[in-house]
Amino acid sequence: MNTETAGTLFFDGACGICTRSRDLLLKLDRIGKLQTEALQTPGAAQRLGIAPTTLMESVRWLDSSGAVYSGARAANAALSAALGTRIPLVTYRIPGMRFIEETIYRWVAANRYRFPGTTPYCQSHPSAC
Repeated sequence: MNTETAGTLFFDGACGICTRSRDLLLKLDRIGKLQTEALQTPGAAQRLGIAPTTLMESVRWLDSSGAVYSGARAANAALSAALGTRIPLVTYRIPGMRFIEETIYRWVAANRYRFPGTTPYCQSHPSAC
């Protein structure tokens, strides 16, 4: 049996809508290999190979090959892994879609604490953050 993970989604564990989105992805996970971690997890910046000062700028995806994506591309990669299809990533590559998705993602990320969500992950799992 292959025990390799599809990848790990790093999300803002202090954000209710981010936590709700993470929970939805886990419900959609058809292969059961999607991992998630809060960006606030100790050592997350080092695992992702990014500066700690840029860590909270966006959602991150660490795939099984070690590649790191951020923003809308990361969200599409996580959705692709959860659904077991490359369709979200292929759609992201359609001319113009990347611009649209990244623009929407940046707006949502900048306003993420204003949206209703659920109890933030770090609030309900303080030892993980």
